[in-house]
Amino acid sequence: MPRPRKALIAVDDTPYYHVVSRCVRRTFLCGVDSDTGENYEHRRAWIEQRIRLLASLFAIDICAYAVMSNHLHLVVKLQPKQASDWSVRDVLLRWTSIHKGTLLVQRYLASSTLSAAELDSVQNCVEVYRQRLTSLSWFMKCLNEPIARQANKEDGCTGHFWEARFKSQALLSNEALLSCMAYVDLNPVRAQIAETPEISEFTSIKERLMPTFDLTAAIDEQTRKGNLRHFRHPLKPLLSFEGALVEHAQHGIMFNLSDYLGLVDYTARTVCRRKPRADAGLLPPILQRLSLNQHDWLERATQFEARYTTFFSRRALRDTA
Repeated sequence: MPRPRKALIAVDDTPYYHVVSRCVRRTFLCGVDSDTGENYEHRRAWIEQRIRLLASLFAIDICAYAVMSNHLHLVVKLQPKQASDWSVRDVLLRWTSIHKGTLLVQRYLASSTLSAAELDSVQNCVEVYRQRLTSLSWFMKCLNEPIARQANKEDGCTGHFWEARFKSQALLSNEALLSCMAYVDLNPVRAQIAETPEISEFTSIKERLMPTFDLTAAIDEQTRKGNLRHFRHPLKPLLSFEGALVEHAQHGIMFNLSDYLGLVDYTARTVCRRKPRADAGLLPPILQRLSLNQHDWLERATQFEARYTTFFSRRALRDTA
């Protein structure tokens, strides 16, 4: 029996989640339609822009992403404690960047004089908005719905764009997080639409290696399409790699960026490109620290979705018991 979304997403168990949304019937609504030859590749840019802008408004960090022709992958970290530090005005500015807000909220932001009862009503709205800005479900709603409306308007049609709701998987161990991030970043290479990870379009791995995200252009595009109202916040970078820090609370990813990039390159060479170099058999040190051999790693990094429910859920739950 399916479980409710709130039972699947529990920050007390883990802040990390793998999220997947697929186009209806898995058709290439963000790629090249094989039947008509119509090219919809530009929609991948819409989605990438929306992901990066929403992450800057929500208390949610992006670890990895890949926008493909018929689906998208996200690896996120939920950060509800970030929202607890936001002021009343900050919460309202964040929410009204993507939604209109109530009339009282609009008057409050315009510095109009409000009665005590009206201020109480605004405060109630703030708490509702604060909770929504920490919610993965609301993040995906604010991502998927505008994209669907925009694509349907472009096509002159109505109906579903995304296949049902998004699918989420809790990542309950560092091993699962690392495998999932590599799996997501290597999607275009495995699909043979990119030769190497660093040139794979609309992925986090390319953004980390060759930062080209244009905030002004993204804001202008999303505003012009009616998907953004007033963006007043700096762009939040992708969640950083902090290494194995133990002196203070870990806020970023518990690996070194150089180790991760080496691991992704190693995986791309040995499996995805099918053209291993002479030194492909040399295991990256990070695998040795995680006590993973070549076979185990390659299986997990290339078959994560298929292997997750049969291995990672049991292993991770046992590790955290």
